[in-house]
Amino acid sequence: MSAESYENEYGNAKNALELKNITKRFGDLVAVSNISLEIKEGEIFSFLGPSGCGKTTLLRCIAGLEDADEGQVLIGGEVVNQIPPYKRNCSIVFQQHALFPHMSVFDNIAFGLVEHKVPKAEIKMRVNDLVDMVNLNGMESRWPHQLSGGQQQRVALARSLVLRPAILLLDEPLAALDRKLRKEMQTELKRIQKEVGTTFMNVTHDQKEALSLSDRIAVIKDGKIIQLGTPEEIYESPRTTFVADFMGASNIFSGKADVNGDNNILFRGDIGLEILLPNNDKLEAKEIKGISIHPEVIGIALEESEIKALDSWHTVFKGRITEAFYQGDFSELTVKLNESDIELAIHLGRGIAHDKEIVSGQDVMVHWKWEHNNILYS
Repeated sequence: MSAESYENEYGNAKNALELKNITKRFGDLVAVSNISLEIKEGEIFSFLGPSGCGKTTLLRCIAGLEDADEGQVLIGGEVVNQIPPYKRNCSIVFQQHALFPHMSVFDNIAFGLVEHKVPKAEIKMRVNDLVDMVNLNGMESRWPHQLSGGQQQRVALARSLVLRPAILLLDEPLAALDRKLRKEMQTELKRIQKEVGTTFMNVTHDQKEALSLSDRIAVIKDGKIIQLGTPEEIYESPRTTFVADFMGASNIFSGKADVNGDNNILFRGDIGLEILLPNNDKLEAKEIKGISIHPEVIGIALEESEIKALDSWHTVFKGRITEAFYQGDFSELTVKLNESDIELAIHLGRGIAHDKEIVSGQDVMVHWKWEHNNILYS
């Protein structure tokens, strides 16, 4: 989703959740540091970061499972800091599902409604609606141990949604699933969220999961939000070396920049690389600390004629392939640029790679459009 698409869909929506200067400490460790955030009704929002960055602690502060040392949590405009977890208008789905092994699928889903003393007829109706929504028809009488990992996750999701929370908190919900099942459940989560309209807040360390699921992402490091934006913004325009590296832009160069007479930027890397890029944001040279280039936007040419066919706004270097690995859907190359120690990582899509004879030791020309040079600010 682009920033424009996000604004069109959620620009006028009310806030489902507000975090105001949330800080959480464990002794001398600051797990969450002064985080402020607004999340809209109906949004799928992800906290993304490596293990130990503070994302799960932040989720637990929202749920009331941890008390914030500073700041306020507002759900639907109401401060809930002093409200116990079971009275907050949110539910949580854990990574390990936490199903009751002695209860059937139906009874697991119905558990919260029974605790809230909802009439039996309404319980049956609401549970059946959720069973149908999460595609568990015919499994109502099964026990958790009779279900696959994906089916158990669907039960856990239905058990939380049946309570009709304003916010559904997802704590690494797909981490225990295999790759194929994880992808299927990502699609299912998006479908279910659109049907129920509940605000989803997801915690994950999986970049692809966050990109495919989310309307917006907050990348977290050391308890702080490093960058906040739509998936497109986070992936295409990382602002820091940490975010660029975490999102897979494996070609990252530090250096200095000058703004030339045409108001374009000439970047000089610390290891001798020189790259020209457009200064669309009218930046001052001192603001630019480095650049990043995703490996999949770099092409290779074997003949000079291929380079001559490109327009003038391409970055071009000569080099030699030092490593070539076939990965199925793409080929992963390492190209050492001539007269330097610089190595570029390149991912060639299967269609492109099959059209070229690519072997280690081969001389090539690498090229990419200059707008793919992403500016880093730290």
